[in-house]
Amino acid sequence: MDRRSFLRTSALGGTAAAATTLAAPAYAQGNRTLTMVTTWGRGLAGVHDGAQRVADTITAMTDGQLTVDLKAAGELVGAFEVFDAVTSGQADMYQGADYYFVGQHPAYAFFTAVPFGMTAQELANWYYQDGGMELHDELGQIFGLKSFLAGNTGAQSGGWFRKEIAGPEDFQGLKFRMPGLGGQALGKLGASVQNLPGAEVYQALASGAIDGTEWIGPWADEKAGFQEITKFYYTAGFHEPGAGLSLAFNRDVFDSFTPAQQKICEIAAGECHQWNLSQFLSQNGAALSRLQAGGVKVLEFPDTVWDAFGVASKETMDQYAGDELYDKIRASANASMASSSAWITRSEGKYRTERDRVMG
Repeated sequence: MDRRSFLRTSALGGTAAAATTLAAPAYAQGNRTLTMVTTWGRGLAGVHDGAQRVADTITAMTDGQLTVDLKAAGELVGAFEVFDAVTSGQADMYQGADYYFVGQHPAYAFFTAVPFGMTAQELANWYYQDGGMELHDELGQIFGLKSFLAGNTGAQSGGWFRKEIAGPEDFQGLKFRMPGLGGQALGKLGASVQNLPGAEVYQALASGAIDGTEWIGPWADEKAGFQEITKFYYTAGFHEPGAGLSLAFNRDVFDSFTPAQQKICEIAAGECHQWNLSQFLSQNGAALSRLQAGGVKVLEFPDTVWDAFGVASKETMDQYAGDELYDKIRASANASMASSSAWITRSEGKYRTERDRVMG
């Protein structure tokens, strides 16, 4: 018997009995302050902005009933400790990149980025129209989380290097910062891959602790100051073609909100996703011009490197096959990406090519 049938049958026995049997959910009353932790150092361009945006939006839209107190990385817990802080109840929510938590479950990578995965628009299509949000929720239930997309960097750059990359062999022994499954793929090319919080990357590059790094894109990278250290910049990368950021609540905390407050949190996260994406994309072109004017050599990886990225990425993605939920999420993401790309490539993709050719 389904739940609706059960309720109809119970009603026949008298409304008083039904009322005492089916108690209404208990929602916390009054104004509350929620602690949000993030994977970002305070002031990191774009990513910290997104975290602050969604915190401020929730506070404003609930008229202060839910006041979000943002703690940047290191202010309460470290950047990579936010997942455990929220699942344990030490904090109420986090905003950050879920691919930092592939150690918890490799499927978390799909909600940030996987190598040769979805662009920002393809990710949004999957998430909001093709079941991605529901799968994010299914994954979060394992850990007591309620998650939403809440930010996107757009396509990320290939990164900063101390020398030009002529072929796949140049990654052998290279100390390089790259998180997620992309980092694991790069490791298969012989790189010594390190996963550093964003706030620590500049110092590691300046000190020689790493030989190169990816971060985000021209605007955020310029703000971070990497051009002060090295001048070789690869603009297209294989690892994060549209990196999504997430807002995750402790599930008990989220369940204690009223339905209106829950919907506000969902809407605030979605608004932040689009706002943050446009923030990055509106800034990157001008920033790239400034970097070039300052002597940065803008490069693209040769085809042999792209081919090696492809082989390593497939091996990385396949190594987790067999986990039921990973396989389910991977299949859903790939099917949506193929469907979206089939139209976008022939419409917008062709239009961009012709616009550049015809209009100069």
